[in-house]
Amino acid sequence: MNSEQPSPAKKPRRGAKGRVEGDGAVAQGKAATALGQGARQAGRDIHEVTIVLPAAAPDATAAELRQAYLGWLVTQANRLPLFVSDDKMVQLPAVYTALLTTASDDSRFPPAAAGAARQPGEGEPRQGERLSALEALDRERSLVLMGGPGSGKTTFLNFVALCLAGELLGLPAANLKLLRQPIPREPDAAPGSKAKRQRWTHGPLLPVCVVLRDFAASLPADAAVDAGTLWRFIVGQWPEQLRPYDDPLQRELLGRGGLVLLDGLDEVPDAESRRAQVKQAVQAFAGMYGKCRFLVTSRTYAYQRQDWKLEGFAARELLPFTRGQIERFIDSWYVHMAKDLARLSASQAADGAARLKRASERPELSELAARPLLLTLMARLQTRGGGALPESREKLYAESVDMLLDEWERHKPRFDRSGQRVDEPCLGEWLGASRENIRREIDRLAYEVHLAQPSLTGTADIHEDALTAALRAASRDRPDARLMRLEEYLRDRAGLLSAHGEGWYQFPHRSFQEYLAACHLARFQFPDRLSELAKADPDRWREVLLLAAASVRNAPTAIWDLVDTLCGERVDPDPDAPEPDSETQWGALLAGQALHETGLAAADPHLQERHESKRRRVRNWQCWLLRSRRLPARERALAGDLLAALGDPRRELLDVDHLRFAFVPRGAFWMGDEGDSDAPLHRNETLDYDYWIAESPVTVAQFAQFVAASAYRVHDADALCAPANRPLASVSWHDALAFCAWLGERWRDRLPAGWSVALPSEAEWEKAARGGVELPVAAQYATVGPGLTLADPARRKNPQPQRAWPWGSEWELDRANAEEIVGASSTPGCFEAGRSPYGCLDMAGNVWEWTRSLWGTEGWQPAFVYPYDARDRQREDLNAPDDVWRVVRGGSWSAHRDYARCASRNGLPPGARSDLLGFRVVLRSSPVP
Repeated sequence: MNSEQPSPAKKPRRGAKGRVEGDGAVAQGKAATALGQGARQAGRDIHEVTIVLPAAAPDATAAELRQAYLGWLVTQANRLPLFVSDDKMVQLPAVYTALLTTASDDSRFPPAAAGAARQPGEGEPRQGERLSALEALDRERSLVLMGGPGSGKTTFLNFVALCLAGELLGLPAANLKLLRQPIPREPDAAPGSKAKRQRWTHGPLLPVCVVLRDFAASLPADAAVDAGTLWRFIVGQWPEQLRPYDDPLQRELLGRGGLVLLDGLDEVPDAESRRAQVKQAVQAFAGMYGKCRFLVTSRTYAYQRQDWKLEGFAARELLPFTRGQIERFIDSWYVHMAKDLARLSASQAADGAARLKRASERPELSELAARPLLLTLMARLQTRGGGALPESREKLYAESVDMLLDEWERHKPRFDRSGQRVDEPCLGEWLGASRENIRREIDRLAYEVHLAQPSLTGTADIHEDALTAALRAASRDRPDARLMRLEEYLRDRAGLLSAHGEGWYQFPHRSFQEYLAACHLARFQFPDRLSELAKADPDRWREVLLLAAASVRNAPTAIWDLVDTLCGERVDPDPDAPEPDSETQWGALLAGQALHETGLAAADPHLQERHESKRRRVRNWQCWLLRSRRLPARERALAGDLLAALGDPRRELLDVDHLRFAFVPRGAFWMGDEGDSDAPLHRNETLDYDYWIAESPVTVAQFAQFVAASAYRVHDADALCAPANRPLASVSWHDALAFCAWLGERWRDRLPAGWSVALPSEAEWEKAARGGVELPVAAQYATVGPGLTLADPARRKNPQPQRAWPWGSEWELDRANAEEIVGASSTPGCFEAGRSPYGCLDMAGNVWEWTRSLWGTEGWQPAFVYPYDARDRQREDLNAPDDVWRVVRGGSWSAHRDYARCASRNGLPPGARSDLLGFRVVLRSSPVP
């Protein structure tokens, strides 16, 4: 065998302790393993092994260098740097929880789509299924994994590298079996359902890890880069002893392939030349090493910019933890605490796990628990605090910062030459500074670097000179002699600030930087400077402002002062008035957020009138912001949610008796799609009657009225937890039909004789979305409160009778809540420009809407095709069995624009419920079926 080819690792004997054989090796620590010339290892346990690399012998073989490289990689990948204890680290393999991603672009649509190109192949996700991060990596040769801060991107990358390296080394605690562990079961999973192991078909690929931020920092400005530039950086990051592995590794990657893991594309400095350099180097590297697979991580917001997209790379986004993932992590954490690290007894661990599970379901903590980083912090804090958790995000960060300061300041033992233990002084003792002074200066430093940081993502780079100056300012007597050793002190300790490259430091996460900046502003520049910064640059300062507001929540007057500073102007009720500038609008939105997050949004009879007037002012602004042309769609949707908390004054969305309807007069319309064999475009003459269709989908508040006034209890109770003014979702066809029956009976004396409340047919729905051949000169609306008056308006020709979307034949992103532009449903009114010709809202996107029409029994093939005849009673049979699906229309907030077309048809079982699925109602007369 060629000595430069890697040889398989021997399987370790169970329970064996690490030992070393060979020359020139040094091993330190409990059960440590060292690699030297001719060394071989036995009994590697990831929980105990530390690999210390000796000087490589000149004649070390490629196989020996490969083993040493893998051992070094294991030590690099197996770390959770925020969670170092005095003696033992929390081990990544013990607590890692498999992550989920959005799958293919159409994976979150309802499972039936007319004209679908093909069925998914073996191993591909079915529509509606979520795909694990590992399975996405298995499918895609080149993948960008996106996610928000603390979503687990880097942890997943490290875990993959650790398991692949562990498999090649024969480690019992980190290998392909661990890598393929099943996705955690959900608490409501069917009894007896078996969890499947994740798909990974590529075996133990050789991993190569790169931190792109460090790579970017190594590049001279405007220097030419290529694949070789990145390769030289990779080798340059290795310990000196591994450098001879340069050529053998390169030959293996070129000849056999491997897995190249590139972390933090979004954390590259913002300078355009630097970004272009890194992107060029990555693309060149992917092109040269064509037999390798590639994984790149990036924050979602950054990668959505067109200039960051990598050619030939698929993109997937990490999803927040589900309930099953949260509980799996908590169980794993406490088992690890008791069994592996011996920090808790078995009974203490069981009690702690139960407490944290209950706490993570609290409304104020459930959103935090869905972020892996914050859930890990919660677990650490509870483990350390005896079971008590803070009740708000601001308090969570406050206690986390204290915990990290403790890590930074703790006495660190060392041993002198005689073997005697010597405790080095803590940071405060070293500086002669109080903890309060240290914290004050760190808060100020966080504010200054946050203010100056070019990027809106990641943490700022803090030069050691700036850090030293801050700590010197905290010191009482400024002991310069001690400060000469400060660099060494900080470099050797993990905590609130950690070394990141030569002479540079960072906070552990941007959220900590934001919290500390908030503390500085709350103490010294509240509320004027804080308000000024947030209105001018909300992307940078929004989180800071909200954390600062939370920090003074026990002094409500200070919060009302902040609200008045942010939103001091009254909204102009004149619809023709000029649109306020961006700073005014952002101030109003942030004022609403500040009130909501500090618990002051709801009306309170005990509130002083001077503060109540401010609250009403902020509420009125949220109404106006729904139609803003300056705010992005996500911010308008947020204004809608804040409006629900402040008390939405739009009675048509909160009270069924004020439900507003749009008039659709009798007459011909165009139905179907050109080129669709099942639903061809045709002129439909069969809707020869007038009807009224709800302006908006039925909302959470309106369905809650139905539930409260009736004995109906088979609905999804969780569906009523959403903001009251949003469309109801997670509703079955039977739920919608029951609502219609109840509302029809409630209005029996208010409707014209022979009229009733119903779900629309798909023909009624499509006409309302597209418009008839003729349209009313102006949209007409009515409610049934005073009694419905039939209309006969003047008409005009429809300028686009075959339009694709309610507003026209060209897709306009800001007219519909689709394609994840918001990321959730939104209250009606956020997409005012998307009204249909009759004045209906949200007929493109937001939520799919049930109709009373039948689809068929085959999900991918409709049985009821066109031409459509409204007189065919079989199409609208309300008594058809549940194995016959019903038509849904309109697309949803996550659906592709094609599904939001007026003519797009889909089918679902009538018992289906989904957070994408709602309904609206029509008023119609007999004898319409």
